Amino acid sequence: MSFKLRTVLTVIFAALSLLVIITIGSIYSKKSFVAIETEIGHSLEGTAAQATDKLDRFMYARSGELHLLGNMSSLNDEFNPVNIQIMLDQLQVSFPTFSWVGYMDPKGNVLAATDGVLLGKNLAERPVFQEGMKGKFIGDVHNAVLLAKLLPNPSGEPLQFVDISFPLKDSKGEIRGVLAAHLSWAWAKEVEQSVLVPLERGEKDLEFFIVSKKENTVLLGPKEWIGKSLMLQGINQARYDKSTWSSEKWPDGKEYVTGIAYSQGYRDYPGLGWTIIIRQVKSTAYASVIDLMWFNIWTGLAVTLLFVLIGWLISRWISAPLVRLTRVANRLGAGENIEIPDNKGVKEIEDLSRSLRNMVASIMDKDTELVVMQNLAHVDQLTGLKNRTALEVYLEDSLEMESEDHALTFLYLDLDGFKSVNDTLGHQSGDILLQKVAQRLTALSHEQGITVRLGGDEFLIVLRSVGDRPREEAIQYAQDIIQSLNKPFIIDYERVHIGCSIGGAEYPTNSSNPSDIIRMADEALYLSKRTGKNRVTFYSELDETS
Repeated sequence: MSFKLRTVLTVIFAALSLLVIITIGSIYSKKSFVAIETEIGHSLEGTAAQATDKLDRFMYARSGELHLLGNMSSLNDEFNPVNIQIMLDQLQVSFPTFSWVGYMDPKGNVLAATDGVLLGKNLAERPVFQEGMKGKFIGDVHNAVLLAKLLPNPSGEPLQFVDISFPLKDSKGEIRGVLAAHLSWAWAKEVEQSVLVPLERGEKDLEFFIVSKKENTVLLGPKEWIGKSLMLQGINQARYDKSTWSSEKWPDGKEYVTGIAYSQGYRDYPGLGWTIIIRQVKSTAYASVIDLMWFNIWTGLAVTLLFVLIGWLISRWISAPLVRLTRVANRLGAGENIEIPDNKGVKEIEDLSRSLRNMVASIMDKDTELVVMQNLAHVDQLTGLKNRTALEVYLEDSLEMESEDHALTFLYLDLDGFKSVNDTLGHQSGDILLQKVAQRLTALSHEQGITVRLGGDEFLIVLRSVGDRPREEAIQYAQDIIQSLNKPFIIDYERVHIGCSIGGAEYPTNSSNPSDIIRMADEALYLSKRTGKNRVTFYSELDETS
């Protein structure tokens, strides 16, 4: 006895109505997500604004202390280096964050300095002196240059400072020198701890960033972010609104709830345009809501368990023939030669199985022939590697991936010493050598790349990199190839040695045209041959040698 599909679907839709309770619970949970996200976002925004205020007040205080010291140095127009030295030492003892404080004459000569560091040196070419001669100057965070080897550094990490300088003028308004100071950047970490420690008692996975105005460079944060540019929509928004929060995907691919505040300065200190960011992984922020959501789901499931069981029995009876057809179709897709069985009970399914059986029988032979022809058209018959046709297909697919930030590196290979093998052992041995070379290249093949034989003893490898170091990956890969091909081959019981010269070019760095990049890689290859062979050269190095 056959049943129409309409009757079957009516029963299925009746069973699906039992899921209304779960749907209602899901909607409630989503609203909770929004409420929790808003609460956490405002909390992080407020904390970031608090940290910004602490940083600005600290810089204001240090600037004021140095300015007060300068006014004391200018009393009675004495500008006595001995007296200034005493005041500098007292300032450093009182405020250890001043890593170095110095007094320079109008020519840049250091006449007084804490701990005698740089005493007698001329700093006329340093920005801290040049800007200080113009007026009050507060410079952004930078690495130490002259002081790196002169100041103690127990942590071993690179020393970083914030500069403060201004001119010292006598009663006539003439510049008598420059008072300059380097503030240790370590105090920023103390501010970070003072802000995060109270929060971490109730929250987890919180991270703190200080981002400079110039190129959005991370000045303070997790080690892997230091010195990198951070591009977030919320940063630009905060510079207009002074503080904001957002929930967005970061460059590492994870979503974070992010509080952002922009430095506004304090009193006469204008601020350096720092942006303070505090972030929390979204999954951690939503942990309590997720627990509530699962509670609602399990409660709904418990209430509707009996009805779901009845619906499952009905759907099993209905779907059993479809499951059988699906399994057969999957086995056919995997290449098995199997016949589609008859399915009795539901008229529409009987007709479907009959139509599928006829269709598979008519196209299987043609499909098999097509696959064989396609494979032959994309494979080099001698080595089994991909050929130029396959390379074109690969480049079409790779270059269309414009939504993905990726780079392609083209490595053009030519065997060193192959002609000698051909001449001494014969072309048949040369063909065997090419096959063995192809085997070694295949063993080293990159998961997201392609290895192609262009003809003769020339090969092309295309690497696709998503990281920020494609050149380093390509160089390491090329070195592995050279090392592999330098190992001896055994052909007709003869020990054969060859080498490998490689030229490289990069997309889109060198060109956005694949044919130009292949030509550039070829030119780089010949530079490798001219400069000693058995090495890798990139196209960008041609300008350096010309």
